Formats: sequence, structure tokens, C-alpha cells
Amino acid sequence: MAAAMSLQQGRAFFGSTRPFATAPKKAVTAHAAPVQAAIVGPGKKWEHMELNANGKPQRVSMHVRLGDTVKVIAGGDKGKVGTIQAVDTKRGMVVVEGVNIKTKHVKPGVQGEAGQILKKEFPVHHSNVAVYSSAQQVHSRVGYKVVDGKKVRFLKKTGEVLPERTPERKAADSSE
Repeated sequence: MAAAMSLQQGRAFFGSTRPFATAPKKAVTAHAAPVQAAIVGPGKKWEHMELNANGKPQRVSMHVRLGDTVKVIAGGDKGKVGTIQAVDTKRGMVVVEGVNIKTKHVKPGVQGEAGQILKKEFPVHHSNVAVYSSAQQVHSRVGYKVVDGKKVRFLKKTGEVLPERTPERKAADSSE
């Protein structure tokens, strides 16, 4: 009788195959916080990227641009000067000419082809580089000001205005 009473109250007893009673589930409202797994991107869990509302990776705003002359201010290559060859705005990384050179072993692609050992530049974080003035031989932070109605970048230490980089046109557009 006691066992039947405990089953009616929703509690399991020793030897019972019925589960414990659960609390009634609350209805999820439209104002609930998004699930944490939905706002990080694919890949390994230590490589997740923050996503925007469209599900694309959130871009990192950087103080350097493609073609800038920069000086490495932190890391193993501290003090080296080079130009930026590539920019990865998803991860906030830049590839600088002659900096962070690593040896990459490449397997042969097809049968009969020999493998290779390549020396290649790998990316560094944009916070580890500073824009460099070749004229003054000094690195500096970047500021923004308006000159003749145009917003331009300048070096804070020297006041030197950085040249504006014009986007390169693809070969298909310039066919005349």
C-alpha cells in the first residue's frame, strides 16, 4: 500500500522501474537569451569565432591595412620592419614580409613528384605590429583626422599623413 501511495505521489521507490517525477517544463519565450552554441562558429572549440546576426564571422577592426610598412613590437621577431602582404579580418592576423618565417614540409601531390621543404611567412596578430615611418625611422600609433573634407590616417608621433591605398581592380574590369 505504501509503495502504491509513493507511485501516486510521483516518487520512485527501491526496485521501481518508473523514473522520478520531473518538474513541469517552462515555456520558452521569444525574449529568451540565445543559446551559447549558436553564437560561435564552426571548427575546434579553441578556434571558435564570434558570429554576427547573419551567422557570418564577426570582423576584427584593425589599425593596419594591406601595404602598410610596419615594425614588429612584440614576439620573437621584435624589431623587424616589413610591409603587410595579407590581412585576415576574421582572426585579426596579418602576414608581414620577412616576419614569422617557419619551415613547412609539403608532401608530394601526385605520384612521382618530390616533396618539398618550404620557408614561408606565417601570420602574426595585428596588435603585435605598429605602423612604421620610413622617413623618421620610428613606429607610431595611428590617428584619424579630416583634411580637405577627406578622412585620412596619420602617425601620432610625427604627424605624417599615411598614403591612401586604392583598391586594385580585377583584370576582367580593365579589359579595353
